[in-house]
Amino acid sequence: MMDWAGWVIQIMAFSFVLVIGFAALLAMILIVIDRAQTEDAVRRNYPVIGRFRHIFTELGEFFRQYFFAMDREELPFNRAQRDWVKRAVSGKGNTVAFGSTRNLAVVGTPLFVNAPFPPLDNQFAKSEPMMIGPGARQPYVASCFFIFSGMSYGAISKPAVLSLSQGAKAAGIWMNTGEGGLSPYHLQGGADIVFQIGTAKYGVRDKEGRLNDEKLRAVAAHEQVKMFELKLAQGAKPGKGGILPGAKITPEIAEIRGIAEGQDSISPNRHIEIDDWDDLLNMLLHIREVTGKPVGIKTVFGAAAPLKDLFETIRRRGIDAAPDFITLDGGEGGTGASPLPLMDLVGVTIREALPEVAGLLREYGLKDRIRLIASA
Repeated sequence: MMDWAGWVIQIMAFSFVLVIGFAALLAMILIVIDRAQTEDAVRRNYPVIGRFRHIFTELGEFFRQYFFAMDREELPFNRAQRDWVKRAVSGKGNTVAFGSTRNLAVVGTPLFVNAPFPPLDNQFAKSEPMMIGPGARQPYVASCFFIFSGMSYGAISKPAVLSLSQGAKAAGIWMNTGEGGLSPYHLQGGADIVFQIGTAKYGVRDKEGRLNDEKLRAVAAHEQVKMFELKLAQGAKPGKGGILPGAKITPEIAEIRGIAEGQDSISPNRHIEIDDWDDLLNMLLHIREVTGKPVGIKTVFGAAAPLKDLFETIRRRGIDAAPDFITLDGGEGGTGASPLPLMDLVGVTIREALPEVAGLLREYGLKDRIRLIASA
């Protein structure tokens, strides 16, 4: 019995020494590798130990989310908001007790002004369907205030596009294609669609990247496509083009977008045909004439002066030259890929921009002609 126990102890001791020796050998190898490499200063100055910095950086996001972040600290939607939505959609009670956990003392915190005599249950507000593009051959009558903003197929997947399209159909709202072109999955759900034309003209371009009228007519021929939106800028990357890596351009994406399979696709930082406000209005009139459907622009508010120039140009040329709608995106808008400085520092938030632009439309007498859409 003692001999057997002794053998076990010896095996365990040998295994321990073997593990320690292997760990020491591995550490020595890593020290040599870290000291020799010149790409990472932390690993070079602190071999082996410096590797844990990268591990903890990667894991930090998950630790903050579950252990350290407070209920109101996460962006864009915090834990309290996500839990409220989850309770609401699962049929559970979505009321909370004992007051708000939000810090209401922060300057600029948006609050609703309470009404001294709030409406009763039978006094709720009503809205009538709104016509967009009365001058187009096929105006669009929007029956709902709410929309699905632009999310390109390719940036989101087939199941996501199908789900959004089916949900939009069920809710009676429209969905925006984003600048990635019109996929079969946008149409499959049966929702009304706004086709977005980005600077690369995906889906309606020729080989040189310019607008192709035949492809434009083909898209407009779909009954579900109700309007066209010329994207000048979006909140997360105003005035910035993009690169779609060739590795992401599958045969399906190439066909939908009208680009070469497996080759990088460059989106210019603006529409190459548009150099001033007159060029912009000419482009909108051209698209409206070719498609017969309402045409608007998507842009980001940075200052009042550029929009005043646009509205002055419309005043000079006449009301028929005006875009049918303006989709206003805020500086807090998201995207699949954008330089951090643009995402953080460029563009006014939708909360500030929306009343400014609405006021300018009233000032120039364009409120009933140009519909204002908020993209958040």
